[in-house]
Amino acid sequence: MKSALPVLNRRLLGVAAACALAISHGLTPALAATPKDTVVVAWAIDDIITMDPGESFEISAGEIMGHAYDRLVRYDVNDPSKLVADVATKWSVSADGKTYSFELRPGVKFASGNALTAEDVVYSLQRAVLLDKTPAFIMTQFGFTKDNVKDKIKQTGPLTLTLETDKSYAPTFVYNCLTANVASILDKKLVMSKEVNGDLGYGWLKTNYAGSGALKLREWRANEIVALERNDNYYGDKSKPARVIYRHIKEAATQRLLLEKGDIDIARNLQPQDLAALASNKDIKTTATPKGTVYYFSLNQKNPNLAKPEVREALKWLVDYAAIGDTMIKNIGVVHQNFLPVGLLGASTERPYKLDVDKAKALLAKAGLPNGFKVTIDMRTVQPVQGITENFQQTAKRAGIDVEILPGDAKQTLTKYRARTHDIYIGQWGADYWDPHTNADTFVRNPDNSDAAKSKPLAWRNGWDIPELTKKADAAVLERDANKRKVMYEEMQSDFRKTSPFVMLFQQTEVAAMRSDVQGLKIGPTSDSTYMHKVTKYAPGGAGLEPGGAGANCAP
Repeated sequence: MKSALPVLNRRLLGVAAACALAISHGLTPALAATPKDTVVVAWAIDDIITMDPGESFEISAGEIMGHAYDRLVRYDVNDPSKLVADVATKWSVSADGKTYSFELRPGVKFASGNALTAEDVVYSLQRAVLLDKTPAFIMTQFGFTKDNVKDKIKQTGPLTLTLETDKSYAPTFVYNCLTANVASILDKKLVMSKEVNGDLGYGWLKTNYAGSGALKLREWRANEIVALERNDNYYGDKSKPARVIYRHIKEAATQRLLLEKGDIDIARNLQPQDLAALASNKDIKTTATPKGTVYYFSLNQKNPNLAKPEVREALKWLVDYAAIGDTMIKNIGVVHQNFLPVGLLGASTERPYKLDVDKAKALLAKAGLPNGFKVTIDMRTVQPVQGITENFQQTAKRAGIDVEILPGDAKQTLTKYRARTHDIYIGQWGADYWDPHTNADTFVRNPDNSDAAKSKPLAWRNGWDIPELTKKADAAVLERDANKRKVMYEEMQSDFRKTSPFVMLFQQTEVAAMRSDVQGLKIGPTSDSTYMHKVTKYAPGGAGLEPGGAGANCAP
């Protein structure tokens, strides 16, 4: 892909010229700032592994997919319980609850200029199953396999298609799964032109783009930058900014400094102390949304000490939840001890655990470990994860547990975690779609605990063999009565709190701090629903000018 940097540099030359003009007219230039047609975001994006929607399963990449690719349907970010049209304008389900029909809007084009038809949608959904990468389970859970998917997902006309599921699921569950990134619609003609040895364009799409979304991917440089630009072929309202640049900046203090200087427009990883320091800055404002994202410690059951039920419970009493809530996640999260985030059907707010070293010691003695044991924890070096891990290291030590912290970037720690070669891992899980099964499917469902398993949810990653809970999760997703389904998830969470190898820590409240000229930013409930293409920047002084200065926000 061509570099976005020459474009940006030319734009910045224009900013310099505007500043010179302002000074020549006796106007006072403001702080250095980004171009008015560009939104620059500082965010920790070291978790991005691929740009292929058929493989992408990381939180930062999810946001990029949400901009760059259309789906059949989306959910309303203001009310996630409601579905809204995207490429599909009509949808229905048969009387037996197994056949879903969709009718597409006419005239939609990909960024390439190719027409988007039912053939592209069918190809994209089939491709996700055929690739069989990490997020494929969102589709295969409906009975789609490599052998049958071409019979079960079919084009019925130029702009119509059907999906035939193996069972009569709750319709809202099926529709919500189709809002997920893995159901993104690809430009079949473009992708197939890049196919090598039957790989369905997999090698090419890791770093390239074949979508129809409001923003198109221009460039991705791992651990450095993601550059998006306006897709003029987009069927809906065109992107307000001409481009959106994500800069990989892990340190919250650095993000805050850049925001104060005007070198970025939006900071995404600020910590409580940074937000408190910015509270009195009239040039900075914030927006916040409770996310469908939970943070947790997970305990690998392949470790014989961690596999002891008493040890699992002891570790839940060795977290200083109160201190974490009052300091490290103040205003950016709330203590939460359940696998379902508040907002999803059946989510529990029960919080039975608190720091109790004596109780933990008694449990360790009962497990035959009165003197504790040694263990490692894999940790992404980003806040508040690092602070929480270090705090846990101290409290665990009080019960005789020697925790060695193994730091790394997101790709390193995730790769080890997905291979289940960790002891303890501190992670976050964001809802893939707005239905309780998105978390039940990974925390309390593990149909095959063998190393060769096809499905590899979080329960599998931690070697937690749970046939009974798996059956309960399977039953809940088939229950079409919402009230009965709610009770089923409440019961699963109760079992989970008592027995699981997961120490649930908190639910995220995502806060973004931004310059005062930024308008229209709303943090979405899931990773793929924060839409930067709706953001605008304005000059309050009118005519492109800042009060007392040039609209370019030039340097003094």
